[in-house]
Amino acid sequence: DADVGRSKAESAKETIHGINPHCEVVIHNTRISSENALDLIRPYDIVVDGTDNFPTRYLTNDACVLLKKPNVYGSIFRFEGQASVFAPHLGGPCYRCLYPEPPPPGMVPSCAEGGVLGVLPGIIGCIQTTEILKLAIVKGTSLVGRLLLFDALKMKFSELKLRRDPACPVCGEHPTIKELIDYEMFCGIVPQSKPAANPNEVTVQDMKKALDNPALGIKVVDVREPFEYEIAKVEGVPLLPMSELRSRFTELDPNTQYYLLCKVGARSHSAMEFLREQGFKYVKNVKDGINAWSDEIDRNVPRY
Repeated sequence: DADVGRSKAESAKETIHGINPHCEVVIHNTRISSENALDLIRPYDIVVDGTDNFPTRYLTNDACVLLKKPNVYGSIFRFEGQASVFAPHLGGPCYRCLYPEPPPPGMVPSCAEGGVLGVLPGIIGCIQTTEILKLAIVKGTSLVGRLLLFDALKMKFSELKLRRDPACPVCGEHPTIKELIDYEMFCGIVPQSKPAANPNEVTVQDMKKALDNPALGIKVVDVREPFEYEIAKVEGVPLLPMSELRSRFTELDPNTQYYLLCKVGARSHSAMEFLREQGFKYVKNVKDGINAWSDEIDRNVPRY
């Protein structure tokens, strides 16, 4: 709690110096971007990916490939984690060989939405640290060319072999990416309109009116995942998970008006755009999602 509101970098530096004051810790208290990534990464021998968003992950990967730096990768979600070392210059694949394109915006819940088992970052982080030390001392067999998977619920490790993709746009035989690109747009993340100026949004008060007055002919659909629906739901609102929407959207009537609900409004916005592409004309996004419903309409609905 003492670190709430502090820079993670400053907190990490203090913790490291508390363990070993002789360590040199250089802080870059700035957001990595396509403009500064190469300059930030160039002085270092090994890069560790501890990021939590796709634009930064792809940016880090591409910068490491261009600079021939090993990228020690780790990611976590709920009760599972994975780790690898991406290093095409050492004969292995890069991150894009494994995931050429990011998932559609809103398809993967954020840590705030999906959650993560508290000890999992430590487990995957220790694996990453082990790989860093092995690379530094040039000992052992690294995770280059291997993806290590960890299931905390089963307490089980498994492994997948990874191969370099000859058609990879950044490390393949004929790369098309030779400089860093606009990763926000690559990952499909666009600045959202201000709520007051967005005609495609409705408030939770509008949603309540629709639920209280069936004669209006407006239906509300929840696009969160089943585990979220179990935690908190609005009575009378059916579930159609975002992860299943592309295969099940035909269950909806394109001539009916729909209000789409998620946790904070991001996934429902993506669902709205998808349905519009399929010919649904009367679809709107519930601004701020079920969190706003809990705050403004029914406090008995849990926030999570």
